[in-house]
Amino acid sequence: MKALDELTFDNRFARLGDAFSTHVLPEPLDAPRLVAASTAAMALLDLDPAVTETPVFAELFGGHKLWAEAEPRAMVYSGHQFGGYTPQLGDGRGLLLAEVYNAAGEHWDLHLKGAGQTPYSRMGDGRAVLRSSIREFLASEALHALGIPSSRALCVIGSDTPVWREKQERGAMVLRMAPSHIRFGHFEYFYYTKKPEQQALLAEHVLNLHYPECREQPEPYLAMFREIVERNAELIAKWQAYGFCHGVMNTDNMSILGITFDFGPFAFLDDFDAHFICNHSDHEGRYSFSNQVPIGQWNLSALAQALTPFISVDALKEALGLYLPLYQANYLDLMRRRLGLTTAEEDDQKLVERLLKLMQNSAVDYTLFFRRLGNESAALAVAKLRDDFVDMAGFDAWAELYKARVERDGDSSEEQRRERMHAVNPLYILRNYLAQNAITAAESGDYSEVRRLHEVLSKPFEEQPGMEQYAQRPPDWGKHLEISCSS
Repeated sequence: MKALDELTFDNRFARLGDAFSTHVLPEPLDAPRLVAASTAAMALLDLDPAVTETPVFAELFGGHKLWAEAEPRAMVYSGHQFGGYTPQLGDGRGLLLAEVYNAAGEHWDLHLKGAGQTPYSRMGDGRAVLRSSIREFLASEALHALGIPSSRALCVIGSDTPVWREKQERGAMVLRMAPSHIRFGHFEYFYYTKKPEQQALLAEHVLNLHYPECREQPEPYLAMFREIVERNAELIAKWQAYGFCHGVMNTDNMSILGITFDFGPFAFLDDFDAHFICNHSDHEGRYSFSNQVPIGQWNLSALAQALTPFISVDALKEALGLYLPLYQANYLDLMRRRLGLTTAEEDDQKLVERLLKLMQNSAVDYTLFFRRLGNESAALAVAKLRDDFVDMAGFDAWAELYKARVERDGDSSEEQRRERMHAVNPLYILRNYLAQNAITAAESGDYSEVRRLHEVLSKPFEEQPGMEQYAQRPPDWGKHLEISCSS
């Protein structure tokens, strides 16, 4: 295990030059202190968990100190925001501190969010507040634990620095990690500013470092784009299967690696609602839960446009055509497993759609339904769950189809079925009200609830004694929390 001064640096993006990013030093927070840290994320850097107890830990990730080998850079990019193109965006409150690699040879960006003003802050203060930093920390690690590709979060650092949003709050920084922080918007920026040399350099950078296997294909750039399409189809299938709403699927928030990225007003579904909008600034519902699938395709089309200097339009269209079939295959596979099925039948899609419609009309808790469906035999489980439905006759009809489908699926024992279903159906998810309870305590200086919730969410499929309160339906106030982009 390593100490903080033993990390191995390789600042590959910084070497691309000033056309891609600007050198900026982080602005220190007042009285930085550790709110929470992820030992699982630290292990990716081979860091000894004990380093969190040293003063230098909060000083490094609170902007007071910097490794000599670090090259903090604010990245420039553009993007389509709510469908409209913004010519220049960039890291307005974040910095790519450095790139490091671990003993296994894996490279990780260290990206500090809330680090102060940059040339891309667009009249903002460059700060992040404690509440949004806690939410991003918890969500990053919770999604990873669920098996959903995501950036990771090493720690949250709190402070005494005042930050004004709708009211005065405290500033914070979150150290997030990913193999790359390159976005669709990076390619859009160089495409629309007509900088072909820089765009080619960016394409080579991404191809060589993140998709080297595509070099072996006759058309490497096309192979890379196909891989990006496939990764995003799989990612959004997992979002939909587990009821995750991103909230701000702008192209500058889409990772070139197909991972969940740039957390804002996200939410997990409580009651199932296909039309749920988690961002109260999204007045038209562009990024509603059900719209995430077509928006994923729209964003990939925007990336495809930016790649036309390297790939023919016909080839790009053909690759884009893979998205929906791949999404549907991945989604249906996940939903079959959530229902405890091990084989495929032609009518499985209808079985899923019929269930979701019943859940929608009865405001059934999405996560708890699937968890309880696997607690015992199919017949006993549906008998207990029917009381959650207003349309009991409709649910009974579905239950008969489901029991017959389970019967045809195979001869596994009740115990095998339970183990199989509990391995894919979480008991604990990051519900908005749980995050808010942790935030409220943290804003008064008590970080224990943030740490406890993070620990619970790190094992979402395992029943944890004494943690029953984290597996309950939310109170009424917890179902109607408004989350904004303001952080």
